[in-house]
Amino acid sequence: MDDRTNTIFGWALAAAGTALGLSIAGGMLFHGERPEKPGYAIEGVEEAGGGGGAAVVPIAALLGAADPAKGAEVFKKCAACHTINQGGANGIGPNLYGTLGEPVGQGKGGFAFSDALKSVGGNWDFEKMNAWLTSPRKFANGTKMTFAGLGNAEDRANVIAYLNQQGSNLPLPAAPAAGAPTDPAVANVTEATKGDTADLANTGTPASGAPSIDPAAKDGKSLGVIPPAKP
Repeated sequence: MDDRTNTIFGWALAAAGTALGLSIAGGMLFHGERPEKPGYAIEGVEEAGGGGGAAVVPIAALLGAADPAKGAEVFKKCAACHTINQGGANGIGPNLYGTLGEPVGQGKGGFAFSDALKSVGGNWDFEKMNAWLTSPRKFANGTKMTFAGLGNAEDRANVIAYLNQQGSNLPLPAAPAAGAPTDPAVANVTEATKGDTADLANTGTPASGAPSIDPAAKDGKSLGVIPPAKP
């Protein structure tokens, strides 16, 4: 009986030793390391050795190739709170017709802008609009805007091109020269935006008695790329 027990114990010990050896060998052969470039982008994770992340591309460099029709599609994320047709009603957010070029946080039929947005000053230009769409909370800390922002720079360029066609029609800016100064109103947004924003839906709810979506949006009229003629 003792010999049989010793034999079984010996075989078990040998099996355990073999398994351990195979585990060590497998670990040496298939030692995993983070690849130099991930197979797909992970939001919020910066590349190793990248310091502060990828350089921010100025919006002026993207607007020349921007597609307003694609911007109209992206704008559907905004239609829960904003109308954009001429004379459209304010909802949770103000009507956005002719916004580019207008003073920040003013006008829009007396819409109740937050003090945070009013304090920004200046007019809505392409840089300010890009910073706002990147992260409303960073652009105007204390804003009532609940949308987290658009993390994709091309989406922002397309939306801005679309907004510009809706009653503003400002000339597109030339690509900035290297080392050009940054508008102080957008500096705190563009310094470290990678991974801080995402394409999240607005969590607001329509105000009582105020339409949040342009009635014409049901058949796509409010998302037309060509703006209506001014009287």
